[in-house]
Amino acid sequence: MTKSILAIDIGTTSVVSIVAKNDYNDKINILGIGKSVSNGIAKGAIIDIDLASTSIKNSVDIARSSSGNNIDETIVSISGIHTKSRRSVGSINIPSGHITIKEINQVLAIALYDAQIVPEYEAIHVIPLYFKVDNNDEIDNPLNMNGSRLEVYAHIITAKKTSLTNIKSALKSSNIEVTNFVLSAYASTIATIKEDQMKSGTAVLDLGGSTSELAIFKNKSMLYNDIIPIGSEHITHDLSIMLHTPLNAAGEVKKQYASLIPKREDQDLNTITKVKIPVLGNESESKEISLDFIQPIIHARVEEILCLIKDKITINGLTPSVNNIVLTGGMSKVPGLDILAKKVFPNIPVKISNPINIQNGYIDFNDATLSTIVGLLFYGLDSDPTFELDSNKQLRTKKEKVYTPEVKIQEKITQTVSTRINTRQTEELNDLANDLNSIKIDKKEKKSLLASFWKKIGDLL
Repeated sequence: MTKSILAIDIGTTSVVSIVAKNDYNDKINILGIGKSVSNGIAKGAIIDIDLASTSIKNSVDIARSSSGNNIDETIVSISGIHTKSRRSVGSINIPSGHITIKEINQVLAIALYDAQIVPEYEAIHVIPLYFKVDNNDEIDNPLNMNGSRLEVYAHIITAKKTSLTNIKSALKSSNIEVTNFVLSAYASTIATIKEDQMKSGTAVLDLGGSTSELAIFKNKSMLYNDIIPIGSEHITHDLSIMLHTPLNAAGEVKKQYASLIPKREDQDLNTITKVKIPVLGNESESKEISLDFIQPIIHARVEEILCLIKDKITINGLTPSVNNIVLTGGMSKVPGLDILAKKVFPNIPVKISNPINIQNGYIDFNDATLSTIVGLLFYGLDSDPTFELDSNKQLRTKKEKVYTPEVKIQEKITQTVSTRINTRQTEELNDLANDLNSIKIDKKEKKSLLASFWKKIGDLL
């Protein structure tokens, strides 16, 4: 049986929950989606357990109600605001001379142990940068190789234990136990860049509501991650202060008219150039402002974010590793952002990227605000992941498909009638197949179930 997962992206502006599982061709099947406004959450961190619990519960309940499936695992995003990362090295001797999953797990565990993480923090990812066998050249995958010594150079991401505990507490109201935590920037990277970009060296900038997160990948491993505690909500505050208007009005101005593209002389005469906004402190009054005044305010804040990220890359000596820049997240929707980014990062290709659009009947994933949630789905349902110790300190490895009689019946159903019936009807047939494959039922009951099963097939075809 394929597992069902619940992915939860806890953001500053919204909480998104998705129930999904792989079909028998290892393609993601979306079963339910829920979304709610975030309350009690600031900069991706929980600041009010009760309010955050309600927001998460509302989102999860909607997703569960439309899916009707039991949840096997829960994958939750965590903002980089309360995380730290460091490098570590681990090595072990191999008496047998043959490297198996066991040795890979051991060497990563040694790297984690030798990292000497402070008690207030806990590892959520132990990601190999590369392995070495008997001091030979760097290799990506040492499995089944022969040698007497195995080394690993790892990038370790840790999170504050209190932050993890707060998230777990907020999920209790929905009776949810967290299976794995995933760094938001890591998830966004998985969702937006391809394998060749991970190899060549790519910096992914996830520009969110209150934070801007950075992840750099090269040779298919995360080299570096960091965060700037500034996001699109700061633009809202800037507009509110400079225009002397309430925050909600400033937010609407940003949403409708934010742009980094200066006004053109040949601009259409019908184009809106001025808008009316309420006056702060006396909202019954309004005033008219030029959109030309808004553009420099937004430009200044976005340029600051991009320059701060560039400084992070430069100071850490990572400029040679960055051969592509990918922009995602809600702020990446601002027109002209890619043009400004090209000026901040000259001679480096810059691209705005939405997540991979998983085909489904619920939602269009071609939206930069959904990069993290899509990445959580790929992380949780990847049947052939790269080696890594997850937040439970378990090694992520290839999952073998269990081919049971139940699978045979369900695959046959899918192959035979999937082109002629809808998703809900397919699920009904799969439920019947589950019953048919139950071991502890008597012959009379099984005969009744068989009759019901074939009647259902006949009704649908």
